[in-house]
Amino acid sequence: MFQPWGLALLWGLLVISLAQASPKGQAILSIGPEVINKVFSQELINQNAIQILKDLPLYEAMRKNQFSEMPLIGGVISGFLKQIAWLKVTEAAIPQLAFQLPEQGHLQIWIPLDMVATLNTIIMNKLIELHMEIDVIAEIHTKTDYQGNSHVVLGQCTNSPNNLHVTLLQKFSFAINFFASQVIDVLMPALPMLVKNDVCPVIEKAFKSMTSKIYAWSTLLVPIGSSSLGFEVLSSSVVDSNFELDLKVKFQDPAGKLIKVFNDSLSSLTLSRLDDFGLNFIVRQNVVNTIIEALLPSGELTVLLDSVFPELAHQLKSVLNQINTKASVQLGPTQIVKIFTRHHPHICLKAGSASVAQLVVFQVFATNQATQPLFTLSIEARSEGQFYTKGNRLFLNLSGISSDQIQLMSSETGLFSPELMGNVINEILLAVLLPNQNGLLRYGISLSHFKNFGYDEMKVTPIQNICRSWLSRHIRKRKSEETETMAEGEITKFAPKSDFKGAESGRTQELSSL
Repeated sequence: MFQPWGLALLWGLLVISLAQASPKGQAILSIGPEVINKVFSQELINQNAIQILKDLPLYEAMRKNQFSEMPLIGGVISGFLKQIAWLKVTEAAIPQLAFQLPEQGHLQIWIPLDMVATLNTIIMNKLIELHMEIDVIAEIHTKTDYQGNSHVVLGQCTNSPNNLHVTLLQKFSFAINFFASQVIDVLMPALPMLVKNDVCPVIEKAFKSMTSKIYAWSTLLVPIGSSSLGFEVLSSSVVDSNFELDLKVKFQDPAGKLIKVFNDSLSSLTLSRLDDFGLNFIVRQNVVNTIIEALLPSGELTVLLDSVFPELAHQLKSVLNQINTKASVQLGPTQIVKIFTRHHPHICLKAGSASVAQLVVFQVFATNQATQPLFTLSIEARSEGQFYTKGNRLFLNLSGISSDQIQLMSSETGLFSPELMGNVINEILLAVLLPNQNGLLRYGISLSHFKNFGYDEMKVTPIQNICRSWLSRHIRKRKSEETETMAEGEITKFAPKSDFKGAESGRTQELSSL
């Protein structure tokens, strides 16, 4: 487990930097170099890199290099090398890795190797320690396949010629120092070949293991109610110094059957970035709405207003007495208010918060025995929402509710203007609808799989999005459809076709027992 950092979950996607490529999917996992550093360091440990460094065949490399470089004097060098009784790496370490992006070129991983080799000879009873410092450079670049999908791969791996040092740790007599100097002269040109043949394969294995694990972590299912969000890696790439995964999002039921496949028409949007975080998980607006749809399924709420909220019942009767006396007179002590949310709420992201818009059908029945409502209203309701995290879960809490528009859909007591009912309707929705929806949201969304990246703290940052006109467009569309079919006195309800086919059917919650 790595040390914790801050994790930014960015619910939304907007055009911020036109220089960045547009993602094809509905989510982006952007991993900064400090996170890659931690994960890659762990993978080097998992690949037993330290032991491999200790097992480097220094003597064989020196011998092969001298014969290949200077075959004519190979015999002389061979005689010199025969004086070495024992040469082995006894200490090895890989200090802090460094990820850097040159002004021109691919992202590079600098892997410093710090080793101590112990040398013993057949002519001197002394152990000679040599300090070896080598920087290995591995390039990371993006490779595009024939289908146009990109993938991050490890390219050229070599040592840095500017940082290859072999020095004598102790000072001995002139003869020993001279012999050690000869060994160093032969060892230094042999080390690059050791890096290429023995060290680079380990680095490549560690890199492949790291990318495989990142792919596996990023595609773990995220439970959403009784269903889940599934992810598929479409492509991976290096953007600036970040490792980015373009993810396709699928909404599926517990059996793994697809409920919804997201429309890619929003792929023209480009990725926004918060550079203060080492790991950003960013999803599109339509994914956020699907999550809200799953957590807040369509339903029906029924309340005996006089019994549960007598003050609100009195306010409702008082307002009706001013605008529709006939309806006010018919209201009895067992009057019923029914609230339908036939269409799923729609979330509009704002900087740091969110606005949740929904279409509500509001019906008033004179008594609990009435089969037809006195009147039916359609309401454009809006609430403010705040995302927050607690433990390993993400929560949304709704606060306040307002009725932006109130329209009379049907009436048994004649036409009237319902605008004056705005305050009392808001109070009823605040007392009945909002607690119910916050109750459905109370379980939140589990984000425990992000701990695989070593994160214990998470932060949610909604990004400003352009969605102000969604509700009014939807209202106009629904009204034009319903006006054609609504007969006089008919009870008309919002029942639009939902893309989310796995939501629960309408439920009735009896509040009379409260």
